[in-house]
Amino acid sequence: MKHLLSKNLLSEDKITFYRVNGFVQIDNVLNLEEISELRMYLDEVMDENNGLSIQTDTKGGAYYKVLNQRVNTWRDHAGMARYVSHPRFANIALQLSGVSGVRLFHDHALLKMPGDSKPTPWHQDFPYWPLNRETSKKTLSIWIALDDVDENNGCMMFLPKSHEVGQLKPINLVDPEDIFDYTKSSEIHDKTPVIVRMKAGSCTVHSGLTFHHAHANKTNKPRRALVIIYMPDGTTYNNKPHVITDPLNLANGEKLQHGIFPLLAFR
Repeated sequence: MKHLLSKNLLSEDKITFYRVNGFVQIDNVLNLEEISELRMYLDEVMDENNGLSIQTDTKGGAYYKVLNQRVNTWRDHAGMARYVSHPRFANIALQLSGVSGVRLFHDHALLKMPGDSKPTPWHQDFPYWPLNRETSKKTLSIWIALDDVDENNGCMMFLPKSHEVGQLKPINLVDPEDIFDYTKSSEIHDKTPVIVRMKAGSCTVHSGLTFHHAHANKTNKPRRALVIIYMPDGTTYNNKPHVITDPLNLANGEKLQHGIFPLLAFR
């Protein structure tokens, strides 16, 4: 059965803005009850120690100060799985990407911790993923705010049209490099970053090639977000190391279509 997108979530103007600029903000994708429920589920899964999800760094580690991140929370918690696989979000991804079908690559809970928090430096997402380049322009992430976000607690910034530069090298997020050293595009250097302040329950969507940055968290509470990464149906593995694909014994060039990469929406 095809999942149809609610028109009040995604207008033609939103689709056009995303395709031109490489990102878009969509308000009120969750109602108050859903925000409360998803906060509870995320808090529960972040306390999981023995499940199938992956904690990328331990408390106090250098990466933890940038991001307290747990990957594939849907594998440990049925409530998280319900939201990660929700047709509302999958159809936003389908509509914005313009592809015939979208699969889940992975989810991640992203917390900017209070205290000794560090900014997330400017980077692209796609260079970190073990996906072949032909789908790079069609991969995207939905970043769902579970707390109100602004410059004080780690809101996002995007550089309009930076997805047009193409794939650059992965940036070290702990010992950051300047991504702008790797592009000679004068047009990119002249662009003005867009600060995206949002209320809880709103989201941004950005291309895997879009330059983005997050502020440090200067408050006394974690900044919570759920991110869902979608890839086009037919995306193939490029043999690059990655925590999601390393245990799967995939062949180079193999399609990512196993049960761990479910097809969530299609035309």
